[in-house]
Amino acid sequence: MNDRPILSVNQLQVDFKSDQGIVPAVRNVSFELMQGQTLGIVGESGSGKSVTALAIMGLLAQTGKITQGEILFDTGTEQVNLANMPSERMRQYRGDRISMIFQEPMTSLNPLFTCGYQIIEVLQLHQHLSKQAATARAIQLFTEVKLPNPEQIIKRYPHELSGGQLQRVMIAIAICCNPMILIADEPTTALDVTVQATILDLLRQLQQERQMSIVFISHDLGVIAQIADRVAVMYKGQVVEFGQTQAIFREPQHSYTKGLVACRPQPALQLKYLPTVSDYMEEVNGEIIALEPNSPRLKEVVTLADSENRLKTLEAQPALLKVRDLRVDFPIRGVWGETRRYFVAVNNISFDVYPGETLGLVGESGCGKTTTGRAILRLIKPTGGDVWFEGKNVTTMGAEELQRLRCEMQIVFQDPYGSLNPRMSVGDAIAEPLEIHAHQEQFKNFQSALNRKNRVAYLLERVGLDRSAMRRYPHEFSGGQRQRICIARALALNPKLIIADESVSALDVSVQAQVLNLLKELQAEFGLTYIFISHDLSVVKFMSDRIVVMNKGKIEEMGAADAIYNYPQQPYTQTLIDAIPTLDLATTE
Repeated sequence: MNDRPILSVNQLQVDFKSDQGIVPAVRNVSFELMQGQTLGIVGESGSGKSVTALAIMGLLAQTGKITQGEILFDTGTEQVNLANMPSERMRQYRGDRISMIFQEPMTSLNPLFTCGYQIIEVLQLHQHLSKQAATARAIQLFTEVKLPNPEQIIKRYPHELSGGQLQRVMIAIAICCNPMILIADEPTTALDVTVQATILDLLRQLQQERQMSIVFISHDLGVIAQIADRVAVMYKGQVVEFGQTQAIFREPQHSYTKGLVACRPQPALQLKYLPTVSDYMEEVNGEIIALEPNSPRLKEVVTLADSENRLKTLEAQPALLKVRDLRVDFPIRGVWGETRRYFVAVNNISFDVYPGETLGLVGESGCGKTTTGRAILRLIKPTGGDVWFEGKNVTTMGAEELQRLRCEMQIVFQDPYGSLNPRMSVGDAIAEPLEIHAHQEQFKNFQSALNRKNRVAYLLERVGLDRSAMRRYPHEFSGGQRQRICIARALALNPKLIIADESVSALDVSVQAQVLNLLKELQAEFGLTYIFISHDLSVVKFMSDRIVVMNKGKIEEMGAADAIYNYPQQPYTQTLIDAIPTLDLATTE
């Protein structure tokens, strides 16, 4: 490993043209990437980290332009400036010497072509291999990234693979030309923590074997801590802190970095409130003002005795929800549409949920936790078993009775943008359930448009948004704000039970902390009961009184949140705990 930088970004500025004029996305960004090392770029959505990567690759949108600075790439024989390099010449470097893994593999791969074809095409273009040689090389690369049955994978289409497998295909394509620099833009954001851990291990191994330099972009400091040698922290298009990983995370100097470090859930502690960036800094007229986080709530910890007493109180009540031997099967169709066999998604599971409780459902993708949540609400019809809500059997209800039940049971979906109608204003979206159920006696007050408007305004303010938001549309809000809107809509009818299905998994850790705090505050105010579904055990641990661990449609174990985390009984649970990214840097020194 050499001590010279293979990539030097100096005073980079990127501007975008918009209807409102010129918008600076990246301002005076400077950093160095050393040969054979990993540089982590961390920051929230909109911080400019992905734009910086696209500028390096020469892949900015037509409205974007590098207006200042240089991007110096040391090829080993010469140093070239990639900033505003002509596209014809840039093709000599892009994909060959500098390669990139994008955040969402499903949208990065062409759904019309097999995975093998898409890597063979790159090999033939850049390496000038014959089709036979390129096919053999593709199988070798798929083996290298630890894809099972690579000879079969090259014949499969993207939709036939899991998220983790798709990301491995993208890594194989990115490294197929032996690049000197690999840029990985949020490559693990949408993955389970266990799959995320295997991808990080794979990247570390490939880097050592190939002596690649890596730029790893993420909003999660825990992930960055596991893989990066040095870190650049970005905020609103600028690098606010840069240095060695150990120094940055152990003694952060900038208030923004301090906030990012603090806002991650700490499963070893049971905090009552997650710190947020706003506890450490505020911005006044464009100037960042550091705050001393002296608020007593930042130091409030739920003791083991508190948790045990709360659980005893909760379990002393009659159960609000009883799930008994719940089973959900999905038919697997043959060529002619006939049912060949059934896939058992949920396999005879049973549990109770008590009023005011948060029950966490945790497990990897495909374990059946989302299917369980939807079956409870009858969004999916169970194959067998019973769901009892306040003594009524949900599984045998008719359509009219089920509609009345919707007032008591609501859901917050994972993708807030996908669950909001883009043609409907936020106010109308939140008021819609009030209008639908206005014929019922308890909601007849909402037959008045004025009363519905007042209710919407109250709910928006309660989830931290201004009442003026009701006139705007979903695309005008950030991801965190859209999730707050979905929470407001779920609260519209004063439900007793809310199922939160991966409701924070797509959010930045700082925004995630805000939404988790909000859910806890609303639970205390409205007496809500939650079923909180997530693949991230650290988040589930913060939110939950009890945890149900699911694997392959079955319950692995169930118990108090502290007991599950501190004394797991099953190897699978321990695997989930071990996969949680931490800021413990002892292994990286």
